[in-house]
Amino acid sequence: MTRPLGILMLDTAFERPVGDVGNAASWPFRVLYKRVEGAVARKVVSGQDDDLLEAFIAAGQELVSEGAFALTTSCGFLALRQSQLSARLAVPVATSSLLQIPSLSLTLPKGKTVGVITYDRASLTERHFQEVGVNDIPPIAGLPSGGAFHGLIEGGMQYNAQALADELAMTVEDLLQHHSNIGALVFECTNLPPFSSGISRTFGLPVFDILTLGKWLHSSQPDV
Repeated sequence: MTRPLGILMLDTAFERPVGDVGNAASWPFRVLYKRVEGAVARKVVSGQDDDLLEAFIAAGQELVSEGAFALTTSCGFLALRQSQLSARLAVPVATSSLLQIPSLSLTLPKGKTVGVITYDRASLTERHFQEVGVNDIPPIAGLPSGGAFHGLIEGGMQYNAQALADELAMTVEDLLQHHSNIGALVFECTNLPPFSSGISRTFGLPVFDILTLGKWLHSSQPDV
């Protein structure tokens, strides 16, 4: 049996259906979760979580002690903590799906680029990309601040799969209308994977997210 993937979770309470990073049924292997108290979505998204660094490290150490072979997180904005967490934890740490951008960029045909869909465009900064090895900022589209995803994650609204799917499709469509050279999509937000396959079918593009990153990490383990 292979060892589990450890997932550092934000301190949230919204519904997480299959496909979401926080639902164990989303993964084809065993995962372990550890919630970081006080790590509410807005604090992490806005990058105001410096005071939680030691709490994230402690949670990561607990996951490692419980057998995790590698760690990831439930928020792509934790890319900002990539170097800090990887330097302090004893197993590989992949904080964000954005880590896939450099290798994906190398696989695309000449003239094509990676497009990013993020939870909050205004909060996704150059520093986030620098932390994951991206020097040239790719085309980015953010989910609307007053929309369904923000209402779910920060507004206490109930899960409405159709509204979420429609909002995401509109966001992707807008990005592609402004950037016709996009050859692949990366979803920063870890709550978007339930809709990844649908977006891929609709727009004819490969989609990479936190699940593809976690599965890649897990693929390094030998079967025993």
